[in-house]
Amino acid sequence: MNQKTKQICARCIMDSSVPNIQFDSVGNCNYCTDFLERCAHVLDDTSDVKAKKLQALVAEVKRAGQGKRYDCIVGVSGGVDSSWVLVRCVELGLRPLAVHMDNGWNSELAQNNIANLVQALGIDLYTHVIDWPEYKALMQAFFDADVLDVELLYDNAMAAVNYQQAAKFGLKHLLAGTNSATEGMPMPKGWNWNKFDKRNIQAIGKRFTNTALRTFPSIGTLDFFRFRFIKGIRWVSVLDLMPYNKTAVLKELQEKYGYKPYPYKHYESIFTRFYQGYLLPTKFGIDKRKLHLGTLVASGQLDRAVALRDLEGIPYPSEAQLSQDRQYFLKKMGWTQAQLEAYISRPPIAHDVYPSEDKLWDFATRTLKALRSLRSR
Repeated sequence: MNQKTKQICARCIMDSSVPNIQFDSVGNCNYCTDFLERCAHVLDDTSDVKAKKLQALVAEVKRAGQGKRYDCIVGVSGGVDSSWVLVRCVELGLRPLAVHMDNGWNSELAQNNIANLVQALGIDLYTHVIDWPEYKALMQAFFDADVLDVELLYDNAMAAVNYQQAAKFGLKHLLAGTNSATEGMPMPKGWNWNKFDKRNIQAIGKRFTNTALRTFPSIGTLDFFRFRFIKGIRWVSVLDLMPYNKTAVLKELQEKYGYKPYPYKHYESIFTRFYQGYLLPTKFGIDKRKLHLGTLVASGQLDRAVALRDLEGIPYPSEAQLSQDRQYFLKKMGWTQAQLEAYISRPPIAHDVYPSEDKLWDFATRTLKALRSLRSR
């Protein structure tokens, strides 16, 4: 569809190229409408309800962590969201262990941001450095499989490492940078994959590069429920319990901690930058800026005109940066330009063409939701 013929939401910047989008009589889309209705209580910073919930959470974390070296885990990527969680945790009197998963694609900027932050805050940092040959082989398998969500590998391993560290220290709380204010708009169907699908990772790795998960930290549906309901470890989107304006937060991080920003969400990783800024748009026709910037527009944190102007350019800081990252990717993966072009030209394949535990996840979460509904009656 030609860009000029696309209908753009009158309120955010999602357009008619996005799967399952619908527009109401005034031109607002179902994505931002759903977001604003579902997250209204989170976006409202005038109510004291959030402050009371945050106070209760802090008391709970301190009580559960009493007598332990740490009282919570904070996963850090070097991005704004997780960095701010770390800052606020210390300000609230908590004793977090910062946990980072290094998959070999960290930008120097991300490493510096993390190092500066933990040093200034005086907290411990645990970095899990993944086995690069094994991780590279799994990435190659995902490319050979032509599935969309290559980032499933990082996201799954990151979650696994955080849960494993919480279990190791007997902690009950993972305080995460996930939040409604900057990422609460629902992800369009087909733009990612179930992040707990360990079986999909195993199946694709085995089929295409004969790679077994030897050292790769992974987590599946049953693992998640074991951590959550047997070990009692909770994943808490703590930013939803406090005022969170990304522009103001970024300014404070820069002024107090020497933080250096990234042009777009999740661009602290060189691969994520190349994946979201080049591979997704060229092979899969997906520009995640629409979702990320659209959420900021809908939540009142970014002017719509500014976001629309941003979308007119390529999803990259510059053409020069794209060229540099392309060469870095080719060298690190051991590809030629011809191999990259061949990958881009092949049609995408759905994740569930390969063995998957997505149906098990859906069944487990539906059952849990039904049980909670019965208990609340």
